[in-house]
Amino acid sequence: MVPPATKGTPSVPDLLSGNAVIGQSGGPTAVINQSLAGAVEGLRAGLAASGQVKRILGMRHGVRGLIKPGTEGLTDLTSLDKAKLEAIARTPSAALGSTRDKPDEAYCGKILDGCRRNDIRYLFYIGGNDSADTCRIVSEQAAQAGYELRCFHVPKTIDNDLLENDHTPGFPSAARYVTLALMGDALDNASLGGIKINVIMGRNAGFLAAASSLARGQAATGADPADRPAPHLIYVPEVPFSTDGFLADVETVYAKLGRCQIAVSEGIRDAAAAEIGPKLMRGAGELDAHGNVQLSGSGALGDGLADLVKSALTPKGGKAPRVRADTFGYIQRCWPHASPVDIAEARAVGRYAAELAAKGDAAASVIIVRRSNAPGAYASDCARADLSAVARRTRHVPAEFISGTNDVSAAFHDYCRPLVGDLPKMERL
Repeated sequence: MVPPATKGTPSVPDLLSGNAVIGQSGGPTAVINQSLAGAVEGLRAGLAASGQVKRILGMRHGVRGLIKPGTEGLTDLTSLDKAKLEAIARTPSAALGSTRDKPDEAYCGKILDGCRRNDIRYLFYIGGNDSADTCRIVSEQAAQAGYELRCFHVPKTIDNDLLENDHTPGFPSAARYVTLALMGDALDNASLGGIKINVIMGRNAGFLAAASSLARGQAATGADPADRPAPHLIYVPEVPFSTDGFLADVETVYAKLGRCQIAVSEGIRDAAAAEIGPKLMRGAGELDAHGNVQLSGSGALGDGLADLVKSALTPKGGKAPRVRADTFGYIQRCWPHASPVDIAEARAVGRYAAELAAKGDAAASVIIVRRSNAPGAYASDCARADLSAVARRTRHVPAEFISGTNDVSAAFHDYCRPLVGDLPKMERL
């Protein structure tokens, strides 16, 4: 992956003297605390050791903690015991607490006020593209107000949808969970037969649903889904979803094998880009913090697809096929068996953000660049990108990772396989 021009080394301003603050935002992951620990370590080794940073503070529940009066929403991490920091790093979910707040200009003005009140000169925010946008807005407001502040976005999202990144911390561990779950589920399906639908996170990007393909143990072979190891069918939001096409796909596999395992992204859309999930909901559906119909907290998509399959595949006067659906939901995010690659990279991006600050960078988003994909020799580096290159934008599964309307390519397998770690070997009689 060639770093784009925005990753060039910026001009180096003078280092600032004051406090640093770190926050966590959005959905928790299995390794987000590794990034927190990395940022603390990097600050201790750099700006704190040189005396530029006086105190290292943590925001309780993201920027919500920073806008609270005084120090009510802050916790002091300056002298946190090394052993405790290491134990926190190994623990899934956001140790500081998280938030779904999506700050606008007015909200970011309050964040800047919080920085002034607490003499914060270095802001580190661990999260997705909305977190990058928060850093961007606060950085611009600080410059306009003449308040010297350095703002750094540290990447995190299981959806793997941040631009400029080869992949994002949190995704490899969630992909590992999905892979292992589909491996076990495939054996269950093979034992009893029938049709099994698994709904996987990903409203706008289908990387996690695509990761289910690793459960096969090999890249897909053949266009006929009945000739593939399970999962036989994979549907991602990047490919328009046709109900008729879906039912035909399922019928083809089931007629030949007497079973069919399906992985489907929660965000699948029709040819008009309308989400399928809300269409199948009974009632209006609950809205999330961003005003979208909540998909991960509902089994409507899986139940709706299961009902469609039962209706379409039941012969007149005959018995309905055995159809079951599971919605993985939030369980994918913090499963306490993280990918080793994810652990190392999540720690590295936090540390690198602190290193950028120590070098005098004024504002940046840390990104991951793949350096080697050779079998057994995967390697990556951290680099920087401008905040505007990442903020509020969504990365999608590229066309070369998709095969037809119901599968992913060998290129995706090669991309994703090094990230998830060792997988168990399965055998059957």
